[in-house]
Amino acid sequence: MDLATFRWLLTDDGQALLAAATSAEGRPLEVQRALREVVPGSADDRAARVATALGQVELRRRAAAKLGDDAANMYFTRDGLEQASRTSVARHRAARIAFGGPSVVDLTCGIGGDLVELARAGLTTAGIDLDPLRTEIARANLAALGLGGAVGVGDATELDVTPFATAYADPARRSGRGRTFHADDWAPPWSFVESLLTRHACVKVAPGIAHSLLPAGVEAEWVSDAGEVKEAVLWSPPLATVRRRATVLGRGGLATLTDEDDPGAGTGPVGAFLYEPDGAVIRAGLVTAVAAGVQGHLLDRRIAYLSADAAYRSPFARGYRVVEQLPYREKQLRAALRERGVGTLTIKKRGVDVVPEQLRQRLDLRGDGAATIVLTRVAGEGTALLVEPF
Repeated sequence: MDLATFRWLLTDDGQALLAAATSAEGRPLEVQRALREVVPGSADDRAARVATALGQVELRRRAAAKLGDDAANMYFTRDGLEQASRTSVARHRAARIAFGGPSVVDLTCGIGGDLVELARAGLTTAGIDLDPLRTEIARANLAALGLGGAVGVGDATELDVTPFATAYADPARRSGRGRTFHADDWAPPWSFVESLLTRHACVKVAPGIAHSLLPAGVEAEWVSDAGEVKEAVLWSPPLATVRRRATVLGRGGLATLTDEDDPGAGTGPVGAFLYEPDGAVIRAGLVTAVAAGVQGHLLDRRIAYLSADAAYRSPFARGYRVVEQLPYREKQLRAALRERGVGTLTIKKRGVDVVPEQLRQRLDLRGDGAATIVLTRVAGEGTALLVEPF
């Protein structure tokens, strides 16, 4: 999709085509031919316009999982949708940014997904991006949702951000060779992120960011939604309240855990219950804080499984009742599972060299029952536990 075609899509004729593409039914080639017959322009224009409209229909369908009802009225590019934050995560981040002051500039606004939630948080919002197409889409998305905000083409590294209470950035983590895990390859690069974090600023980064990269005084917040780690966010010293934080979003609302909640925990044997910490907790290095919260301990100092003798419901960990310990060796494990009539097996593992899909195939179970096993190490020894979620 090029800029001229997208701008045409925003015209009355373009909106009529988009509506027709949304409601069209039939085989793809038949739909394309039928739509081309009603679109004005040259043959090349008609082809490009129909392809763009149908592409938006497909991207809106895919975006619904991330953006909910908003997706039906928004515009996307494929990479823009991939980079966009899930609504619940963006809303949480915007609410925190709002505590920093009344205005914000999004220095890498892309298609405007974060701008939407920043504007909804009541902030005076502006966004820039290097790509004219993305900025046009961001502007159209704000308008489509009835939200205010200024959007323009610009280079984050050259913009004076001092007129804004807070600067926000989400550096692109892709290079010409694909996704990159090296902070110096981000756009804008890590050196710019470091300089930005000396001001009132918030920067979204990859969840796998190394703790050793974190500048002094910066808070790192890892955020999970529905059990999946979605992002890490760096809060500059004026906005930081702790050093490390894990935030868990779910149907029950929001729960947060910080390094100030962590008294530490020791190791011990397998108790009556096993706990698997949320990924945000693990990334934040707060596993021992969860252990303390469930009155438990680590099974191994280097592995994120916890055990306790009492059952607790925690937003920061999934709990299992330990039914029994099974043989760890594969042959004996197969015999034990077959003896129990297990045919459907969920395999969870940490700290052991096992590929669950391959092990499941080798076990060749054919019973009628279902079971969950945990393969891990306890005090350095391989251990297999039959568990039941609670």
